[in-house]
Amino acid sequence: MGFNIAIDGPAGAGKSTIAKQVALKKGCVYVDTGAMYRGLAVHFLKNGIRPEETDKIVHACADADVSIGYEDGNQQVYLNGENITGMLRDEAVGDMASKSSQLPEVREKLLELQRSLAREKDVVMDGRDIGTNILPNADVKVFLTASVETRAKRRYDELVQKGIVCDIKQIADDIKERDHRDMTRETAPLKQAEDAVLIDSSEMSIEEVTEAILKLCR
Repeated sequence: MGFNIAIDGPAGAGKSTIAKQVALKKGCVYVDTGAMYRGLAVHFLKNGIRPEETDKIVHACADADVSIGYEDGNQQVYLNGENITGMLRDEAVGDMASKSSQLPEVREKLLELQRSLAREKDVVMDGRDIGTNILPNADVKVFLTASVETRAKRRYDELVQKGIVCDIKQIADDIKERDHRDMTRETAPLKQAEDAVLIDSSEMSIEEVTEAILKLCR
């Protein structure tokens, strides 16, 4: 059985950035579950499926094989053998992933792969329901959050750096809507596990959050 670290939290809280740092310093495998759901979302969009077409989404799961690999130490996501890592951050992909992940059939598609990785290797896994559902017996559980304003500013800065024109108020509104959707969905809603440590990163640096989690592993 591997040593498992589960990091949950809302969109934009910095889970992926922190999880990668923790995995690097602990010598663990980083498993980005959100990227895996986004990989499935790419598959649905490639097939011309809209987020509200749940029957088509469920049917399309049968034709999707999402896997994780590493190239030069960097995680890559593959869909049916094609490297789709560069597509994962598209807004349409994120929206499809958030909505389709509410479906039990979509979650079941990826669940066993995620648990199998955790059984075989020391992993750091981040997402919405790692500590509550996917790895309920994880050695360390963290619920990482930040204020809506902080998360919106981070996303705004990220888009501006890429030369994308955007509205920070619209980004904040989108984050609030996604938070509500993630917390109220029927299947595996976003919530803090009873034995998870709450960390609010609003006023913390990446290094400070990383160190706080590493201390929990000692």
